[in-house]
Amino acid sequence: MTSISTNTDEFDAQIDDDAARNGHGATGAAHVDDGEIHSGVGVLDKTVKILDALESGPLTLSQLVAATALARPTAHRLAIALERHRFVLRDTHGRFVLGSRFAELATAAGEDRLLTAAGPILQTLLDRSGESAQIYRRQGDQRVCIAAVERASGLRDSIPVGAMLSMEAGSAAQILMAWEDPERLHQGLLHAKYTVSRLAAVRKRGWAESINEREEGVCSISAPIRNASGQVIAAISISGPSGRMGSAPGRRYAPFVMTAGKYLTDALMKASVNR
Repeated sequence: MTSISTNTDEFDAQIDDDAARNGHGATGAAHVDDGEIHSGVGVLDKTVKILDALESGPLTLSQLVAATALARPTAHRLAIALERHRFVLRDTHGRFVLGSRFAELATAAGEDRLLTAAGPILQTLLDRSGESAQIYRRQGDQRVCIAAVERASGLRDSIPVGAMLSMEAGSAAQILMAWEDPERLHQGLLHAKYTVSRLAAVRKRGWAESINEREEGVCSISAPIRNASGQVIAAISISGPSGRMGSAPGRRYAPFVMTAGKYLTDALMKASVNR
């Protein structure tokens, strides 16, 4: 894995084993004979089918059955088992989505380039702004906090790593929605507290602001983090009580989150070139 420099000075200036029934040995080598990968462990292959299907977004049980071609009882049993281990979660509409356990494992393994670079940058963001800082990624119609640092004292907006928040409100939700394709953008705006014109402004200026939108008395400012292809893959934010951050926090804090987002974007691009 290519490491990413995190020089803060630069920021500053995954039930039943049906292998025998499928005719595979329990330790058979993985192979492809019908367009699918078979590991020799049937229950594992079915579980991976479910995770692969959920990669594209939230699915109801019926949609999951259709996408995986698994029997409904099997799909339901495996999805529930995955949910208990937090590899799968339910969104606010009861649909299955990928869970926060993946982000936690990526952090523990140290294989996520963004997370590798994020720690020092979030701490510097906290030091400079005086407010709690977070990074969010989208998972279906929710967003998950994948990294965070908090103020040591005083009023703060406490968002633990692994927390799932709605995509319907908040400055990070606006960032993660603003550059979506038209269909997902339209669907996302159906129940959102922000509007299409607000997202147009976010795209134009490069940052988003939320005041009492996600929670009364809380405001936040966010900016995009992009991958080497220029796609928005995460949002970096600072958040805190509106009484302390003021009635127009964007004017004061936007430069901090924009600089942090650009630094992490540049770091991901450099790592992609050097790997």
